[in-house]
Amino acid sequence: MKPVSTERSVRRPATISAVAVRAGVSESTVSRVLKGGALVREVTRRRVQEALAEVGYRPSFMALDRGGRRLATISDVAARAGVGEATVSRVLNGSALVRTATRQRVQAAMEELDYRPSPIARSLSRGRAMTLGVIAPFFVRPSAVERLRGAEAGFTAAGYDTVLYNVGTPEQVRDQFENVVRGRADGILVMSVPPPRGVMTRLVGGGMPMVLVDLRHARLNHVYTDDIEGGQIATQHLLQLGHRRIAFVGDFGDNPYGFTSSAHRCAGFLQTMRQAGLEVPAHYIKQGEHSRDAAGRLTSELLTQKEPPTAIFAASDTQAFGVLEAASRAGLEVPGKLSVIGFDDIEMAAYLGLTTVRQPLEYSGARGAELLLEMTDGWRPREPVAEKLLLELRPRRMTARIAGEAKGAGEARVPREPPPAK
Repeated sequence: MKPVSTERSVRRPATISAVAVRAGVSESTVSRVLKGGALVREVTRRRVQEALAEVGYRPSFMALDRGGRRLATISDVAARAGVGEATVSRVLNGSALVRTATRQRVQAAMEELDYRPSPIARSLSRGRAMTLGVIAPFFVRPSAVERLRGAEAGFTAAGYDTVLYNVGTPEQVRDQFENVVRGRADGILVMSVPPPRGVMTRLVGGGMPMVLVDLRHARLNHVYTDDIEGGQIATQHLLQLGHRRIAFVGDFGDNPYGFTSSAHRCAGFLQTMRQAGLEVPAHYIKQGEHSRDAAGRLTSELLTQKEPPTAIFAASDTQAFGVLEAASRAGLEVPGKLSVIGFDDIEMAAYLGLTTVRQPLEYSGARGAELLLEMTDGWRPREPVAEKLLLELRPRRMTARIAGEAKGAGEARVPREPPPAK
């Protein structure tokens, strides 16, 4: 008995020569059929296609979709539109040197063939990486998610990939900015995290396009909201409802990330209370980690005081949710016994009926992305853009007039609301 061979027979891949022999045509004719050339008679094309199927020919460079079907190429589009491949490339790159009728014909061919340009090929043709970086802190937090949603949509629509540099620890602040310096992104969008001074100098000096969101800087384009004004808006609302014992729950003012929004909102709160002739006791200012649980613990401390507040201004909606949980555990009716106002207007706020100060989170990300995309195309303003976004009070069912307080009662001087931003 002969030993059974354990080796598998390996079938050699078919070549263009084999297809040409089977179809009885030249190799150049086979190549034209593969490229979708229009100079091949239909009967010859069918004969070549049958030969391709019979010998199982598949070019090594042929891209396939998930269903195993051949993806259209620039050559296919050019043949369908009756133009050269260079013309198709110019249309893809947005060149103004293509006549409108020709552009429309090429775009129609792309749609008919379901053509999808290769990101790698486009980046090579443009001399760009076609990626834009985003540095964002704690990207799973609702406010960060909404900003990122706006930015990513803008980048994707412009044909760019988004690279996210998450900052989740104090050590990652410098690390992630250093990663951007060493990376190949065409630009960077920075959200909420002030860049370390040394890294900032290198980024600006290196000419990398950069836009800040939720930050301010005299030398860089930025989109921001006035958090002091936001604190004023929230406090005025509570004062107008007759509240005088108002507490604040927010983040630590001194933090390793350089965040300032909570401290500025607290400053607006204290300023407005002083203008109303009211002093805020030190034990009415509670600071801790930015989380629902921490805010809940701080609120429990407030509610067990001899004279607990009748209203609480939380520096964010997330912290306001912790305030509401603590009030529920204490058996305190909201808003009958305690009014609560937050900041941000994240999606869950409307569902829970939380009164809040709305900042345009998704739009701020989208607007920052728009400015960055303009910079990647060479736009440089004479003076840095400093775009202030509007804040809005969103009164809902978690705030109400203080029990037993008639409208207009009380001696506090309620300051006028700040004028709308220009």
